[in-house]
Formats: sequence, structure tokens, C-alpha cells
Amino acid sequence: MLWITLAWGSCFLAISVGLKDAPLLWFAALRALIAGAALLMAAGFRREPTPRGARTWILITVMGIVNVSVAFGAMFGGLAGLSTGAASVLANAQPLLIVLPAWWIYKERISARTLAALGAGFVGLLAVALPGGIGTGAWLSITAALAITAGTLISRQVKANVLPVIGWHFLIGGVILALVAGLTEGAPAINWSARFIGILLYVSLVGTAAAFLGWFTEVQHCRLDAVSAWTFLVPVFGILLSIVVLEERQTFWSMAGMVLVIVSMLVLVLPGRKRVVQGRGNVSGQ
Repeated sequence: MLWITLAWGSCFLAISVGLKDAPLLWFAALRALIAGAALLMAAGFRREPTPRGARTWILITVMGIVNVSVAFGAMFGGLAGLSTGAASVLANAQPLLIVLPAWWIYKERISARTLAALGAGFVGLLAVALPGGIGTGAWLSITAALAITAGTLISRQVKANVLPVIGWHFLIGGVILALVAGLTEGAPAINWSARFIGILLYVSLVGTAAAFLGWFTEVQHCRLDAVSAWTFLVPVFGILLSIVVLEERQTFWSMAGMVLVIVSMLVLVLPGRKRVVQGRGNVSGQ
């Protein structure tokens, strides 16, 4: 999980730089389409079966709309209106958002320790985000977090091999994003520089295809509160990289909040991952 959070954290930095060369919705659409194509090529190479059944395809389509079209569009929009650090914090609040749905839908018990740790993490998120103000960028980043949470919950319901499922959901969501981009941004005015191509390939193949494949595989086998707690590290990596590379300045409260987020994540993760009871309907990792 550590490499996944590092990949996602670095994506915020890469996207903030890449937005200088491409409109945000076209950039988001290309990210999803390239990731989906790469995953489906891998599925074909492994000869994994195509998902079957109307219910399965409905869930994959809904995942594509929520986890890709809405989440990616909102995430890129949030980055355009916030600092890299603040956007990465707000867009990765799913550990706080997933606890009640996980308890309600999957009957995952919530301990007092878990609630206390999540509460501390929430305070840390506020300490990081509030100094930047709550404007459109903040609400878009929160929308991205809500959409990713919904996508994670839906993925538990899909009964099919994870590789083609994730590939198709990226492709479907990417096509929808491209249609919206065409209607709102017109023809893609992209500066195809070596820098942009490198960034696009990195966020598509490493930060999206590989990272989300690893993420959804973990989601099938671990408690949702435990695996989601790891995403508290995404904004930590995002902030550190923004300080080092973009020279973004952070306040004392931002740094204190980041430390609190790390501590809360450790409290949630260190006791060990509890495996999901075998036999639940979910995306197969085979």
C-alpha cells in the first residue's frame, strides 16, 4: 500500500505541472483512457475473461461514471483552484467518509479506537486545508473524495476478475470525460511537449493503471477502514513533494496537521490488516 500512496501523492504534483500544457478535462480524460487501454491490453495478454452479465456491466458503468468521470474531473478542477498540498488533502478524505457505509453495508464493526483515530485524522485534515480557504477548488476536491469512496464501495459488489473490470471502468469513464471535455472545452488545445508526454504517461500508467489495480485488489481482501486509512499518506506525500519541487510554503498548522494525520494512520494500520471473510461477493483478484 505504501507505493500506492506514494504514486497517488506524486500524481498531484505531476497533474499540477501538466495542467500548464493541457485543459483540465482533456487531461483527465487522457489519463483515464490510457490507463484503461493499458489494463485491457494486460487482461488480453493474460487471457482473462471479459466480464459477463447485465448487473456486472451496470456496476462497471456506474463505477466508471463515479470513480472516473466525476472523481477525476473534480480532482483536476480542485487542483486548478487550490495549492497542490491542500487539494491532495481534501481529495483523500475517504478514510473518514467510508467508515459509516462500511458498517452499514458490509457490517464491519467500528471500534472506539478506530473512531478516535479517524477523528484525529479529520482534525489534521482541517488544520492543513482551512488556511487555504474553502472555495470552489475545495468543494471540488471534497467531491472527488466522495466519488472515490462511492467507487470503492461499488467495487465490492462486482463479481468478476479485477483486471478487466478496472480496465473497462477507466475506459468508460474516460470516454464520458472526453465527451464532456469536447462540449465544454472544445477541441483539445494541448502542448505536446516532452514534459507533458512524460507526465501523462506517468500519471496514466503508474499513478492510475498500476496504483488503482493494486488498490482495488487490496479492497477485496481487507477491511475498508484499514485499507482506506493508508490514503491519509497521499496528502502527506503530496505536500512534501509540493514543498520540495514547487516550493509551496506551508504554515505551522499545516505541518502540525500533517503530523496528526500520520499518527492517526499509524494507529489504524499498525494493529494489522484483518482479512475479509471469504465468500463475499466482490471483484476477484485472480
